[in-house]
Amino acid sequence: QVQLVESGGGPVQGGGSLRLSCVASGKTIFSINRMGWYRQAPGKQRELVAVNISGGGTNYGDSVKGRFTISRDNTENTVNLQMNSLKPEDTAVYICYANVKIGAANYNYWGQGTQVTVSS
Repeated sequence: QVQLVESGGGPVQGGGSLRLSCVASGKTIFSINRMGWYRQAPGKQRELVAVNISGGGTNYGDSVKGRFTISRDNTENTVNLQMNSLKPEDTAVYICYANVKIGAANYNYWGQGTQVTVSS
């Protein structure tokens, strides 16, 4: 019902920048309550990177505060993640997330992920 398509990942040298984008599409989307990014590195649990909350507010993971910035375009159902001062420990699959209101219920959706590899 809802598809999340990520773009913008790839290799980058330490200290560099990347910008990720995620577009939500689906005929039944009424509204998006939250939209953002998680990441998962090999052998580690999935962790919060940044989430934008409708009506105001954002949450960032402690390890990315001050370096990453999330922004959202509600008219396009898009969320972007500007990643600066990248470190090798930022290497992971970055996965788009959305909590979507469809009818009277809310549902969680995940993208397939985009690989970010930061070299030292």
